[in-house]
Amino acid sequence: MTTLPTTTGATPRPLPSARAPAPLRVRAVLWRLRLLCAAVLLGAAAGVVVHALRPPPPATVPVVTLAHDVPAGTVLAPGDLVVSALPPAAAPVSALSSTSAAEGRSTAVDLPARTPLVATMLVDATLTGPTGTVVVAVRLDDPAVAALLEPGLRLDLVAARHEGGPGETVARRALVRPAPPGADLPDGLLGGGSADTGPPVLVAVTPDEAVRIAETSLSARLVAVVVP
Repeated sequence: MTTLPTTTGATPRPLPSARAPAPLRVRAVLWRLRLLCAAVLLGAAAGVVVHALRPPPPATVPVVTLAHDVPAGTVLAPGDLVVSALPPAAAPVSALSSTSAAEGRSTAVDLPARTPLVATMLVDATLTGPTGTVVVAVRLDDPAVAALLEPGLRLDLVAARHEGGPGETVARRALVRPAPPGADLPDGLLGGGSADTGPPVLVAVTPDEAVRIAETSLSARLVAVVVP
């Protein structure tokens, strides 16, 4: 009987692994990533379409507007002004586009917040008033009252006769105007009096009211009544 030779217990070597060719590996990776690539490409295409279909932003122009309500006679400061972007159709003709064009100027009339400013709404801080008015300087009977009056207030001016009797209203809703910077108003202005009677007050009145004030200035005392 023939006996087969036995092994000594040594472990046989594993067979060497075979690597796939490089092009095949690349194709396999690309195949696995095909869905991700497709999603990215579809997203990019959708973004391009949305951007192409989106309407362009509406055209606007810069316009200077008021940050808050401003009474007549206010000298405008940077905090009073805002540059807003308005559609061209909503911007008034000759609207101011830069705050520098309004700073240091006075409002000719009461203006609400967000009002677009145009040149005709403003006047220089000189002896000027709203359209249709003239500016006169009056001396009031009470110097303390004159010292308290601020630009933008509205006054009724009443002429009180020295000899007594009923007073006469010579101006209604006269607008107190700011004095020009550094101005030294002379004596002998409307309202009479001397330098001892206190500083004169600049007011914007109608031409007819200016005549009545002049006619009563020598024979009456002027009293100011603040009105809304």
